[in-house]
Amino acid sequence: MVRLETSRLILRIVLGAAYIGAGIAHLRSPAPFLSITPDWVPQPELVIAATGVAEILGATALVAVPPLRRAAAVGLALYAVCVYPANIKHAVDAVSVHGASAWWPYHAPRLAFQPIIVWWALFAGGLTAWPFGRKTGNGAGEGR
Repeated sequence: MVRLETSRLILRIVLGAAYIGAGIAHLRSPAPFLSITPDWVPQPELVIAATGVAEILGATALVAVPPLRRAAAVGLALYAVCVYPANIKHAVDAVSVHGASAWWPYHAPRLAFQPIIVWWALFAGGLTAWPFGRKTGNGAGEGR
């Protein structure tokens, strides 16, 4: 049980730091994110800014506000699902971000990793213990 919770804590901190970094990047340098935003997204500038704020708030709640941790985990998992079309556009259009050449050895793992980010948020927030333990009624997992 201690090992499972230690793993959750470490993964929560790493994921929180990644989302805070991404949120800051959305706010400070929106151009790369605008370039991969699908055309059907309304008011892309506003959406990019709002997603940056959402990433920062979600990460903060996940890491530092235990009463909001589960809600933040669900929000960040849903966020990872919602930005998947931008990742697909990035890959299909081979959009170059930060001057780096966009190519499939970069995009294929990135697209494949997105479901892991969804799981990661849910695991870090205590909503699942799979595959490391069974889920109990209170949101904590039992170690095997």
